[in-house]
Amino acid sequence: MSSMNEINILAKRYTMRSLILFTLPTMSMMLFNAIYTGLDAVFIARFVNTTALSAINIVLPITSLMWGLGTMFATGGSALIAKKMGEGKSDEARQNFSALILIATILGIIITVGVLFYLEETVLLLGANQQVLHYGMDYLGILILFAPMVLIQVLFQNLFVTAGKPGFGLFVMIGAGLMNIIMDYFFIAIVNLGVLGAALGTGIGYLISALAGISFFFISKGELHFTKPKIQVKEFFFCCYNGVSELITQMAIAITIFIMNRTLIEFAGGEGVAANTIIGNTQYLFTTLFLGFSMGVAPILSYQYGAKNKKELQRLMRLCFKYIFTISIFIFFICFIGAPLITSLYAPAETEAYKIALNGFKLFSFSFLFSGIGVFTTAFFTALSNGKLSAILSFLRTFVFLVICLLLLPRIFGLAGVWIATPLADLAGSIVSLVMLSRYKTKKLFE
Repeated sequence: MSSMNEINILAKRYTMRSLILFTLPTMSMMLFNAIYTGLDAVFIARFVNTTALSAINIVLPITSLMWGLGTMFATGGSALIAKKMGEGKSDEARQNFSALILIATILGIIITVGVLFYLEETVLLLGANQQVLHYGMDYLGILILFAPMVLIQVLFQNLFVTAGKPGFGLFVMIGAGLMNIIMDYFFIAIVNLGVLGAALGTGIGYLISALAGISFFFISKGELHFTKPKIQVKEFFFCCYNGVSELITQMAIAITIFIMNRTLIEFAGGEGVAANTIIGNTQYLFTTLFLGFSMGVAPILSYQYGAKNKKELQRLMRLCFKYIFTISIFIFFICFIGAPLITSLYAPAETEAYKIALNGFKLFSFSFLFSGIGVFTTAFFTALSNGKLSAILSFLRTFVFLVICLLLLPRIFGLAGVWIATPLADLAGSIVSLVMLSRYKTKKLFE
C-alpha cells in the first residue's frame, strides 16, 4: 500500500496549484541552503572584513565542483530511478539508488584528500594573492572535510522527492539551516574564529542533512530505501551523461567566477571581488526559485515519460512555463527595487564594497528576466533523458555566452560591462533554449 501511494504521488494529474505545492519543499530546501550559505558572507563581512569576504569568493570554484558532481548524480540518478519506478522496476530502482549514494561518498573522500594535500597550491591557483591567501586556506581547509556530506546531501535533496517524501526533505533542510545560522553566529561573532567559524558552521549544516538522509533511507519501508547496491556500468554512465549538464553548469560557474574575479580585481580591486560575492550570493538565493522548482518537478516529468503519457507531459510543460514566466518578473522587480536594502545586509552604506555592489546589482537584476527559462529547459531535457541536448544548452548559456560577454563587454563599458555580461548571456541562452524546445517537442521529445 505504501509503495502504491508513493507511486501515485508522481502519477496524479497536477494543477498549477498542486504542482507548486509539490515542488515547494524542494524549492524551500534549496532556498534554505542558499540562505545559510549566504549567511557565511553576511557574518564574515560584518564581523571580519571584506578581504575575508573576497577570499570566500576566490575558493568558491571548489564548492561549485562539489555541488556540480552531487547535482549530476542527483538529476541523472533521479531520472533513472523515477523512470524505473514508472516502469514498475522497484527493486532495480532501490539498487541503483543505494549504489549512487555509495559512489558519491567515495568520490567525496577522494576530493577531500586531494584538496588537503595541495591546499595552498589550490588556493593560489584559484587566484588568491598574499593578502587573502591565509583566509582562503583557513576556509577551504575546514570546508573540504565535509565534501562527502556535500555530495550525498545534494543527492538526498532530489531523492526525497523521488521517494515521495518532499516534506521530510524540507524539514531536514530547515533544521540544518537553523543549526548553521546558530553555529555561524557562535563561531564567528562569539568565539571569534573568523572564516574558520564560517566553514565549520556550513560544514555542520551539510553533516546534519546527510546524516538525516542516511538515517531516513535506512529505516524507510517505502518505495525507496537502502538495499544491496547494484548498478550496471552502462546505467552509471547514463546517470553521469544525463546529469552532466548540471555538472557543466557548476563548472562553468566556477570558471566564470574565476574570470570575473580577475576582471574585477583589474577594474575595482579587492572591493570589487567583495561586491561580486554580495551579488553572487543574492543571485544564488533567487535562482533557487527556478532551480528548486525544476528539480522538484523533474521526477513527475520522468515518471510520465516512463509511462509514455505524452499528452500529460505536454500539459505539465505548459504549466511549468507559466510558473517560470511569472516568477521571473516577480524576482526582477524585487531585486531592482530592493537593491539598496539587500546590499546593506552585507556591507555598511559607507563602504566601497557597498557602492560597487549597489551599482552592479541594478544592472545585474535584468538577468532574472531570462535565466529561469534556461534553467527549466535544461532540467526538462534531463528529466526526459535527453542529456546531450541538456548539456549543450547549459554549456552555451552558462559558459560560452557568459565568457564571451565577460571578455568583451568590460573592455567597452568598463566595470558596468562586468554586471551586464550575465543578463546578456542569459538572454542569448533563453532564446536558444526556446528555439530548441520548439524544434524538438513535436519531433523527438515525445516519440
